[in-house]
Amino acid sequence: MPRPVCCRRVGFMPCTRYFKPMGIPMRMLEEIVLNIDELEAVRLADYQGLYQEQAAEKMRVSRPTFGRIIESAHRKIADALVNGKALRIEGGNIEMQGAKEYGHGMGAGGFCVCPRCDEKVPHRAGVPCREEICPKCGMRMMREGSDCHNKLMGRRNQAGR
Repeated sequence: MPRPVCCRRVGFMPCTRYFKPMGIPMRMLEEIVLNIDELEAVRLADYQGLYQEQAAEKMRVSRPTFGRIIESAHRKIADALVNGKALRIEGGNIEMQGAKEYGHGMGAGGFCVCPRCDEKVPHRAGVPCREEICPKCGMRMMREGSDCHNKLMGRRNQAGR
């Protein structure tokens, strides 16, 4: 009898739950389910560029378990892209990290972004970003896509040229 699956810690809840090829009705597509813990593994390893050891620590799983999770996620994403299948994101044995503090999964949408360290925190519904404090460096946050954020990002892009 296999061991029961432990809860995997997740620090991100996607706003979008489906991805599908354009122009093909959903009823005609085969669907692949990507678990939320698999998406978290992709986010940590591929998007944030963490080493598997660091990402495994954040998810509170062993490094070999993290390797199996990310391998499964990559296989599912590749199948969806190569074979034109729909990708549904849901499920998995997860525990939300900071759900109460940051309103994860509450449908708030968007992110607050720290202008100092670029830390992204899911935006809480009804709370202005200027009232959010960065958990990493203590600076006041700003909403991603806001005029202030866009101006700041424009200055950064110009400075980097």
